[in-house]
Amino acid sequence: MHTILQLRLHPAIVALRDRFRGSRGVTDVDIAYITSRGRWYHQSWKGDTSKSGGIATNIGVHFFDMLSWIFGPQRASTVHLRTDDCAAGLLELEHARVRWFLSINADHLPAGQRAKGQRTYRAITMGGGAVEFSDGFTDLHTESYREVLAGRGFTVGDARPAIEMVHSIRHAPVVGLAGDFHPLCAEVSR
Repeated sequence: MHTILQLRLHPAIVALRDRFRGSRGVTDVDIAYITSRGRWYHQSWKGDTSKSGGIATNIGVHFFDMLSWIFGPQRASTVHLRTDDCAAGLLELEHARVRWFLSINADHLPAGQRAKGQRTYRAITMGGGAVEFSDGFTDLHTESYREVLAGRGFTVGDARPAIEMVHSIRHAPVVGLAGDFHPLCAEVSR
């Protein structure tokens, strides 16, 4: 059985993985993944946590797959924020400490993106540099399906680390804004 792990095909993400392949150290990473959704989201099955697993599962599973694909398996997880439209926490992976922020709320977009009329913002910051990967999503699903049809698609086994991550995030206690949390948490908690 195959699954769609489209972020593994994004050129910026592939380049990032290649950069960290064989890494032995632990890198500090901040990642924001904001993909605006309208009111329809909360009225559909996606907004019903009992059906979708909540935002970390429904939207975040691809995000967490990408992180484990680049930086290795999860070692520990802390959840700082979990609401109907936003979640954030700290993941300790084999090769990274990741402060993550995930949202479907357009009000959480950075001012620069809102001014441009953008509805998404996806960025990874580490070592003083940033990889912004909001663009380049148009054909990733199509490419994923091509790979499946050619017998080279990703398997459910490939997705397992991300599934385990979202399960632990869904069931973890929310510690609030304590410890090392993503900077966007403070802004949305005002």
